[in-house]
Amino acid sequence: MNSILKQVGHRPWPLPNQKWAYYQEWNEVVFLHYPVDHSGLSEILPKGLELDLFEGQAWISLVAFTMQKIRPRYLPPFSPISDFHEFNVRTYVRCNGKAGVYFLSVEGAKKLSCFMARTLSDLPYWYASMQRGPASFSVSNNKRSREFGMQFEIGAEKVSRSELEVWLTERYGLFQDAGDIINTFDLHHLPWTLHEVLIKDLKFDYPEYNALMQEGPQLMHYSPGVRVVSWEPIGYSSPDL
Repeated sequence: MNSILKQVGHRPWPLPNQKWAYYQEWNEVVFLHYPVDHSGLSEILPKGLELDLFEGQAWISLVAFTMQKIRPRYLPPFSPISDFHEFNVRTYVRCNGKAGVYFLSVEGAKKLSCFMARTLSDLPYWYASMQRGPASFSVSNNKRSREFGMQFEIGAEKVSRSELEVWLTERYGLFQDAGDIINTFDLHHLPWTLHEVLIKDLKFDYPEYNALMQEGPQLMHYSPGVRVVSWEPIGYSSPDL
């Protein structure tokens, strides 16, 4: 971990002074990025957060991956809880002068893992059935009438990344509402290694977001993954909450 913590030149702000609290790996990641109408998206953000725009454009990303080895700093991972598939729907926000992500939805494939994640982090994890193959990923959440499925083909590693690709992927803050507070999470990892990815088949039916995402994704990426450390969240009460 020391080698990762020493590489900070790509970060938009310094590492926190406190010791990191959690370790995790985000592996075999597929990103699907959708440009969306910012006025409709602003309406569903909690007060205290503002949209982060790229050249005036708002974005929502679908992120499908396998979480592995998640653990508190002083404990080893326990695979029945620490390893699970995850699917999140995220957008890009600003808070207190920092840019980061906000989860519109975050789901995990193990009930106990979701319970532990909600308990320890206050993040709004919900259980959903997920299946992953070498070139496929599917999600089914009957309780919320949600369905996602894709088949994909991984292409060549990208030699360079556009400014937009960096903006969409290199995010080191997470902001999430929890009752009457906004939790701020600091994260750190090395820069993403991105590959081209071809989506052969795609279904996304999340009723609460379908109206925002009527067109298909404009950008798509695959990454082998990153090793991540995170710090305990800092909660604050926004004057707008």
